[in-house]
Amino acid sequence: MAVSVTEAGSGAPEVPDPPGFSVPTLLQVLRRLDSGPRGLTEAEAEARLTRFGGNTLPVRGTASWPWLFVRSLRDPFTAVLLSLGLVSAAVFAWGTASVILFLVGVSCVLRATGEHRAGRSTAALRQLVATTATVVRSADEEAVPTAREIPVDDLVAGDVIRLGPGDVVPADVRLLRASGLTVYQSALTGESVPVAKYADDTPAGTRSGLFDQPQWCFQGSSIASGSATAVVTATGARTRLGAAHGRVVGRPEPSAFDRSVHGVSWMLIRFMLLTPPLVLMGNAALRGRGLETLPFAVAVAVGLTPEMLPVLVTTCLARGASLLARSHGVIVRRLPALYDIGAADVLCLDKTGTLTQDRPVVERGLGPDGRDDPEILRWAAVNAWWSLQLADLPEPDALDEAILDAVDEEDLFAYDGIAAVPFSPGRRLATAVVRSPGCLGWHTLAVKGDVEAVLARCALPDEERARLRDLAARQADEGLRILAVATAERPARTRHYTQADEGGLTFRGLITLRDALAPTAAEALKVLAGQGVAVKVLTGDHPGTTVRACRDLGIPIPEDAVLTADALDTLADTELAALVARTTVFARCTPDHKSRIIHALRSAGHRVGFLGDGVNDLPALRTVDAGIAPQGAADVVREGADLVLAEKDLMAITHAIDAGRRAGGNITTYLRVTLSSNFGNVIAMLSAGLLLPFLPMLPAQVLTQNLCFDAAQLTFAHDRPRQSILRRPTVLCPRDLMRFIACFGLLNAVADLATFAVLSFTLHGLTAGDGEAVFHSGWFTENLLTQALVMVLLRAGHRGTQGRRPGPVSWAAIALSVIGLALPLSPLGPLVGLAALPTAYYLLLSLVLALYAAVLPMVRARHERSHHARTTGL
Repeated sequence: MAVSVTEAGSGAPEVPDPPGFSVPTLLQVLRRLDSGPRGLTEAEAEARLTRFGGNTLPVRGTASWPWLFVRSLRDPFTAVLLSLGLVSAAVFAWGTASVILFLVGVSCVLRATGEHRAGRSTAALRQLVATTATVVRSADEEAVPTAREIPVDDLVAGDVIRLGPGDVVPADVRLLRASGLTVYQSALTGESVPVAKYADDTPAGTRSGLFDQPQWCFQGSSIASGSATAVVTATGARTRLGAAHGRVVGRPEPSAFDRSVHGVSWMLIRFMLLTPPLVLMGNAALRGRGLETLPFAVAVAVGLTPEMLPVLVTTCLARGASLLARSHGVIVRRLPALYDIGAADVLCLDKTGTLTQDRPVVERGLGPDGRDDPEILRWAAVNAWWSLQLADLPEPDALDEAILDAVDEEDLFAYDGIAAVPFSPGRRLATAVVRSPGCLGWHTLAVKGDVEAVLARCALPDEERARLRDLAARQADEGLRILAVATAERPARTRHYTQADEGGLTFRGLITLRDALAPTAAEALKVLAGQGVAVKVLTGDHPGTTVRACRDLGIPIPEDAVLTADALDTLADTELAALVARTTVFARCTPDHKSRIIHALRSAGHRVGFLGDGVNDLPALRTVDAGIAPQGAADVVREGADLVLAEKDLMAITHAIDAGRRAGGNITTYLRVTLSSNFGNVIAMLSAGLLLPFLPMLPAQVLTQNLCFDAAQLTFAHDRPRQSILRRPTVLCPRDLMRFIACFGLLNAVADLATFAVLSFTLHGLTAGDGEAVFHSGWFTENLLTQALVMVLLRAGHRGTQGRRPGPVSWAAIALSVIGLALPLSPLGPLVGLAALPTAYYLLLSLVLALYAAVLPMVRARHERSHHARTTGL
């Protein structure tokens, strides 16, 4: 760990991640900063401020709406349509080009507006930071240093500052002196429990990270209790918080949505590139037609492409995000992230604050024989109460608060407090001296603290001490926190009590505590299991504590489902990828471990969501498919997340998964229905183009048909998928989509070819000109009717109506059928080359459609059984 002298005023302590790093002493830090306990002079501070700049974090503004609009054009679906529109314009198909470019514009407007609104919402969540700091400076080297308030922006490395309760730490600092100091580091680590800090040069341990070192405090944390004097070691962008702001910049790994879009887009591009040449070559070879068929070939390519896809995708995601924000307080910062969270089959999260609350609760008090003994809890409460009253502590720590909550406070008033020797990190225990009821002339020492520290001060044989140590170890192995309680009787005196009096104690027993479970965690975990989402706990806590919390919440944890950081460090990436699927708890994890675990999960084919709220979670948030952060997280963490929760509540994530699966299910349904129908139409169109002496459908008719169908299919954005869709991740797999398109596209082509046979029969005896118009009208009507059937029978919603009133999709299908039947008969029909059809055609067409409607559900059921067998291996 080093602080650069040449960059004093802005250099940050460079501390490698564990395992194993050395922490410099206070003297080394002061030498490297060229400072001292007296602080800097005004001239030195001014020179450093001029050279290295102010103490300001990098500013990242909200992206403007025009930039978001331009960025939307990079979406592969949008790029496919944009290219198709430009090709249409190149062959002078102005109507087709205008419609396609209009749809591209609508899609980009919707997406840019949704993401801009989300950006404004997260900007409104930014928390206030400290504006002034108390700095100790002197006018010159001879003058006496004085304390005064200065703007935080004017702080430089080497300044000495003072901190008190409620202060926000304005920069990274090394403590010079501290008294009862505890610090909230939730903005950095995500842990809401205050952490004890002290100025001694005693390291926290070789496996501890920088945030665990008690001598250091960091920008973004706040003082919970106590006071301190510290020297500034880093400011601005060179602080740990500032460095995290810089790490947000950069391209994240492709998410599940990106991979799905890329696969489907390339599939569409291949079809688009292949279709026009096939049409041109077939017509040239068999019919001797030349470039006059180019507009028809482009129209066929347009007919194959789902023109409304960007609009529908954006509408589905924007609608889901809007409902999620209004109903459950979840802000979707990146619209495709809603699809990603719906596709997730693994959710990684920490234990503290998610599965458990940031506070312990008392499990029970145990006597030396291991049996329940409420007397132990009473003595522990006496210690906690009078330590709080007599040591002038601002508030009890979390363990003392849990003990006091577990007893009746009136029982404590029977004792008279005499003195207290407060807790210190070196002793690892606290002592309260009281006068017990009816014991005049005697004082009782109530001692509570670490098991080893208390046992060392008890008058016990070695065998008994070893037995009690084993008793405590067994309780710790069950995931409980352990405190030991002892007492001693002393003759009353007026002389002060000190730590030298903490000897010859009588061991009373043990207090066991566990983490308080989050109120909604158990219910949320059941919902996640029903959604097919596996939960992985990535925590820096002890494995026993984590396993205990998981089992209390109903998560089964086999013995081989727990992996510690020590074991993880010995595994190669391939070994870890094979192990992560059956491991539930990853304990003692550092930020690098979390990123590596998530990378292994994704390498194994999983789609991963991650809930993080500390700056040290940023690397993991950038690695996952869907990064989630609560509103209370640091500003830089929220900016690095895809979804922001109003509260750190697992139930909100289950609602987001539901919303994502509804949107993903509707997008998948649209693609299946549209592409299978379009593929069948293209096959029929190519066949008819080769067999007929005229074009099977005019370009204007193809465009009109596509516009009607696409407008009707916008209702899929408002469809409600059946519950089975919500019970598994929605993943748009190009290979599965190809199978669906091939199966149902061929079935649709068969219905079209049967319609050709019907038209051939009904056209008998008509002139050539009338025959062409009737053929165009007959196929136009049949196409819209079959597409209406497909919309109803192949959607992801309930099969059939099942007694329900028609929904938006059903009404759209009815409207599509009405247009197909009425347009050829209306005055608008001749404008696009349509003519009235003979009655015999409608009778024969009814027979074709009835057979098609009967076969379609049977093929669908067989396809779903085959798909289920492939995905489950059954």
